[in-house]
Amino acid sequence: MKIFINKLLSILLLFNSVELKSQTILKSKAQNEGIELNITDCFISKYYPKAPRSIQWLPGTPDYVWMYTMNKEKGNHLYRVDAANLNGISKERIYIHLDSFQNAAKELTSKNKDLQSLKFGALPIFNFTTQNTGWFKESAYLFNFEVLHNGGIRVQFDFNSEKEEQAFEIFVDKNNLEKKTGFVFKDNIWIKTKTQHVQITKDGGQGIVYGQSVHRNEFGISKGLFWSLDGKSLAFYRMDEKRVTEYPLFSISERPAKQNSIKYPMAGDSSHSVTVGVWNKETQKVIYLKTSGTYDHYLTNVTWSPNGNSIFIAWVNREQNKMELREYNALSGELIKTYFSHSHDKYIEPENGPLFLGNSSDNFIWQGKQTGFNHLYLYKNNTLNQITSGDWEVTEIVGLDKLKQNIIVNSTKNGNANSDNALIRTPLIVNIQSKKLSVLTNNNSYNSGIWNEDAGMLITSYSNLNIPKKIDCISVNPSNIKKSKFDSVSLYQSEIPTLAISMGEIHIGKISNEGVDLYTRTFFPPNFNPNKKYPVVVYVYGGPHAQMITNTWLGGGNLWMHFMAQKGYIVFTLDNRGSAHRGSNFENATFRKLGNIEMSDQLAGLNYLKSLNYVDSTRIGIHGWSFGGFMTTSLMTRTPGKYKVGVAGGPVIDWKFYEIMYTERYMDKPEENPEGYKESSLLNYAHQLNGRLLMIHGADDDVVVWQHSLMFLDKCVKSMNTNLDYYVYPGQKHNVVGPDRAHLYKKISQYFFDFL
Repeated sequence: MKIFINKLLSILLLFNSVELKSQTILKSKAQNEGIELNITDCFISKYYPKAPRSIQWLPGTPDYVWMYTMNKEKGNHLYRVDAANLNGISKERIYIHLDSFQNAAKELTSKNKDLQSLKFGALPIFNFTTQNTGWFKESAYLFNFEVLHNGGIRVQFDFNSEKEEQAFEIFVDKNNLEKKTGFVFKDNIWIKTKTQHVQITKDGGQGIVYGQSVHRNEFGISKGLFWSLDGKSLAFYRMDEKRVTEYPLFSISERPAKQNSIKYPMAGDSSHSVTVGVWNKETQKVIYLKTSGTYDHYLTNVTWSPNGNSIFIAWVNREQNKMELREYNALSGELIKTYFSHSHDKYIEPENGPLFLGNSSDNFIWQGKQTGFNHLYLYKNNTLNQITSGDWEVTEIVGLDKLKQNIIVNSTKNGNANSDNALIRTPLIVNIQSKKLSVLTNNNSYNSGIWNEDAGMLITSYSNLNIPKKIDCISVNPSNIKKSKFDSVSLYQSEIPTLAISMGEIHIGKISNEGVDLYTRTFFPPNFNPNKKYPVVVYVYGGPHAQMITNTWLGGGNLWMHFMAQKGYIVFTLDNRGSAHRGSNFENATFRKLGNIEMSDQLAGLNYLKSLNYVDSTRIGIHGWSFGGFMTTSLMTRTPGKYKVGVAGGPVIDWKFYEIMYTERYMDKPEENPEGYKESSLLNYAHQLNGRLLMIHGADDDVVVWQHSLMFLDKCVKSMNTNLDYYVYPGQKHNVVGPDRAHLYKKISQYFFDFL
C-alpha cells in the first residue's frame, strides 16, 4: 500500500507539467437542427458514408470494377470502368448483371442438393484472377465464376469447407488458368485441383492445428497457407498445442451445460510449438523446415523466394527481443542463410516479410524500426541500407512500379515536411536508388490505396472530419514521377449521411504531459453553450497497436458518441503513450509497467477537462473495452474518486491470466517482472473502487477469458465493496456482435444516464 501511495503522489505531481490549454488542430461543422438518434441508429448503415464496394483492378488491364451500394438508380450491379480514359469520357458499363447472377445462382442451387439451403446475397465480393474469371465465397462455400460477353455470368460450385472458420488459399496459374485450392478440412490440409482432391496431412486434431493462423494472430500473422509464386509448392503452419493448458468454456444451449475446452497459453506457462511444412507438387511429399531453437520460438512473416526454391522466415525468440531473417531450402528444409539479425532492449515485432525486387533472393525491401520509426531498407550485396528516414512512419507498402524502381507507400509523413502527422495517412512514391520522396496527394486526410502496377495508377480512398468518403485515381507514370507532379481525377464523393441529424462539433486537438504531445478528440453537444456545465464521458482504449484519433469521418469515433452528445454529454478521448504510429519511444514507454504511464496521460486529460469552465468536474465518467476495460478499471481503482462512473467491458484484470504472445512482449514473464505484474494487477485494488463501475463480459470470451472479471467480482464481494455492478452476455465472445451489440450500448448509455 505504501508503494501505491508513493506512486499515486508521483502521478499527481505530474499535473504540474501538464499544459492545460488544448491546441485545436481540426474541427468539424455543427448541424444544430435535425432529428435525434436512437440507439439502433448507431449500428445501421443508414447514417454512415455510402461508397462503392468491391473496388479492385482487373488483372492485366487498366480497368477497375466496383459495385454501387444503396444506390437505387444504379442498383447492385458490378460496373467496369476504363481508367485509361478518366480524363476524357468515363467509359463505365455494367460488367455483371444482378439478375444474371441471381439466375445463375438459382440454377446452380436447383441442380445441387447440397446447396439448396444456401441463400445467396445480392452480389458477393468477387475476387478476380483474370479479367473475366475468379472466385467468391458464400458462407462456407466456394464458387468459381466466368463473366460472359453480354454481362451474364457462369457460376460453378467449387467446394464446401463445412466450417466457415476453416482456412483456404487459392492459386491460379495466369498462363493456363489452372487453379489449385489449398484448404483445411476436418483439421487436415487438402489440395483440390480440377481433377482431384489430395490430402497432404493426416494427424490433424487432438492438439495439432494445420494451415491456420498461429501465435494468437500476433506479428501480423493472419493466415496459415502460402502458395509459392509458381503454384508448385504449398507452405503451411503446423501448430502443436499439446503442451498448452486446456481452458474451459461452457455452452448454455444444452441440458446440462456442455464444456467446450480451448487451448489458452497464459503468460509464463508452456506455449505451443510451431513448424512450417512444405508440400511439393513434383515429389508429392511434405517436408518441414529445420528451424532450430527452443520449441516455443516464433516463426513469422512466411515469404516465398521469387523462384520458389526457398522460404524466408522472420525467426523471433520467445523473449521477443531478437529477430533473425532466415532463408530455408523448400525441398530439404535446411537453413541456407541468416541475412541479418536485430535486437532491442525492450521488444522487437516484425510484421512484414521481404518484398523482392526481381528474381534474386538477394535483392529485397525490408521494413524495420531500427531508427525508432518504421522505415524502408534495401538489402542488396549483403548490406542493409536505409531508404526512407525521418520522424514519421511508413504504415504500409501499397505496391511497386513495373520496373521495380519505385515503391508506393502510405505514411504518417506531414506532407512535404520531414515530420509526422499521425492523424493522417499520406501516400508517397519512393525511388529506391535516389531515395527521393514524392507526395502523391497532399490532401491532409487519411488515405488508403490500391495500386495497378501495369497501368501505373493508384485508386486512393480517403476521408477527413468534413469529407465522409472520397475516391480519386492518381496517374503515376514515369513522366509524372520525374516532375513530382501527379494528375488526379475524382471518381466518387459520398454525400454527408448525417445531414438530417442534429450534431455538434468534433474537435481534434492536443495537450502535453511530461513534454509529450497527446492527441485528443472531443464530441460536443448540438447547440453547445460554453456558459453551461456539461458532464463528460471519456472513451478510452490506450493499448498497443491502436490509434483512436485520426483525421477521418467522425475523427475515428462513431455515432454512439454523437448519440451521447445529443443527450447532453461531452465525449472525450485521448491517445496516451503506448498507442500506435508515434514511434518506438512513444509506444514502448509502457514496457514492463502496463497501466502506469497510460494512467498518467489519461489523468493529464482529466486535469485538462477539469480546467474547462463548461465541464462539470463532479460528473466525469469513463468507458472502454478490452485494454480500454483494463484502463477504465485501473483509473476507477488505482486513482479512486477521480471518475464518478465507469463502464469496463472485457477487461484484463491480471496480466498473468492473459496470453503469452502479447503479455510477455510488453511485460516479460511473471517470474522476470514480479513487481510489474503485482502493480498492474487490479485484484490488488478492488477494495479501493470508489464510484459506480459497471463491468461487462462475454461468457464465451476466448481472448480475455471470463475469469478476469469474475476474479475482480469475487474480490469486491470479499472486501464488502458494493460499488461494482456486473453484466454478462451469454454466448458472446470478446466483441459483442449482432443484435446484442445495440443492447450492449443501450445498457452502457443507460448506466451513464442513471449515475453520471
